[in-house]
Amino acid sequence: AIGSAQAATTYYVRTDGGTAAQCTGKADAAYSGSGTSQACAWKHPYYALPPNETARIAGGDTLIIGSGSYMIGWGAPGAADKSGRCYAGGPYDCYLPPIPSGPSPTAKTRILGKDAKNPPKLWGTERVTHILNLNGSSNVEIGNLEITDQSDCVEGHSNAGARCERNTAPYGQWASAGLVASNSKNVWLHDLNIHGLAHSGIHAGGLTDWLVERVKINANGWVGWDGDIGAASSNAGQIVLREVEIGWNGCGERWQTGAPWACWAQEGGGYGDGLGTAKTGGQWLIEDSFIHHNTSDGLDLLYMDGAASSSVTVRRVYAVGNAGNQLKVHGNSTIENSVVNGNCAYFNGKDFMLNGDQCRAMGNTLSVGLVAGQTANIRHNTIVGEGDCLILTGGGTSTTKLNIQNNVLVGKPDFLATRSGWPEQTCAHYADGGSAIPNFAGNLVWQTKGQCPPGSVCDKDPKLKNMTLASFDP
Repeated sequence: AIGSAQAATTYYVRTDGGTAAQCTGKADAAYSGSGTSQACAWKHPYYALPPNETARIAGGDTLIIGSGSYMIGWGAPGAADKSGRCYAGGPYDCYLPPIPSGPSPTAKTRILGKDAKNPPKLWGTERVTHILNLNGSSNVEIGNLEITDQSDCVEGHSNAGARCERNTAPYGQWASAGLVASNSKNVWLHDLNIHGLAHSGIHAGGLTDWLVERVKINANGWVGWDGDIGAASSNAGQIVLREVEIGWNGCGERWQTGAPWACWAQEGGGYGDGLGTAKTGGQWLIEDSFIHHNTSDGLDLLYMDGAASSSVTVRRVYAVGNAGNQLKVHGNSTIENSVVNGNCAYFNGKDFMLNGDQCRAMGNTLSVGLVAGQTANIRHNTIVGEGDCLILTGGGTSTTKLNIQNNVLVGKPDFLATRSGWPEQTCAHYADGGSAIPNFAGNLVWQTKGQCPPGSVCDKDPKLKNMTLASFDP
């Protein structure tokens, strides 16, 4: 039809492909070794998305990347074909350019590994700032990729033996961030393994309608997902994280074994959240996910803006071993059908974790900010912890609805109090300011300090399979 959109094209990258001069990129075939403009694949993603030239793929096209290893940064094939921001004196700028936006939410630009079971590895080198770039990119699908680097180091670490070389080239085979995004709408990330970056797994804010499925964000040196990109950080629409794992952030990663090491946090100058944002809106849904062993808070959505249209739902999540609070939410919120183990002193005596890093913010297992006229539901969870309290709520008025229903609440010795010589148990619930009246119903409360909440089954052993913090099994 007249005025119809140009048909989308599928392009291919494989390790035995050719350059942009040798191959068209439009065939999933090796380069024969002779000739130009042959029907064969490119040998590196840089030929599709050159850092110094116009992208060779258009919005709505698909790029299929074959299994294998692809270095991202100075010295990689296609990185510096022409003069531009990628050059020997500025290797940190040799990142992939923004992915061209697809023409519509149903016609996405797609960057996909060919084999989900053997995903291609994109690994950053020479302190490249980031690997995948979605700054201003909308209507995009990214899937079946491993995103990492090949160094054990952590950027700016307090310990010289763990710190990345930033000052003198060669800098080493490390990259700062895995994926960055801003001003980005209608994105689907799936089947990604983002791990071992020197600073951040994902640095993304200003998002609208993002779906993140089967994504691992593990062992990144400062933070798993940092949502603070400055003034334009607030998110909107549906932000869905489903079947994600966010663990060991605030730790370096031994790149050859995957073992976490050099864990550190805020007292030493680091950070350590699994996922944290700046002030944000949106309807957040985190479900069927594992958030664990981050060196500060696990999930920190305490900076929700409290607007009537904003909300957080946490469903079927296992949160354990985070050194601050396990889950933090604000405003309209629901935490349900989850297991939350606030063993916030897990890192005590490990690596470069300092005294003030253990059970940060009093180590409350759940931290829930309340807003006038809004509803917070905490229901059908098993909650245990060694912080000050299992549930901390703050703010709210008589118009706030706070429903704490049908949970198993198991207290343990308060780590910070015990360490200070004043042994006591954690409490079940504490209201830190505000005048919200909690509606307790059907909770089973065991071995907590202070008054057992009204409407609860008190002092009855819940007879869980294992109630030790280290091996908790509900």
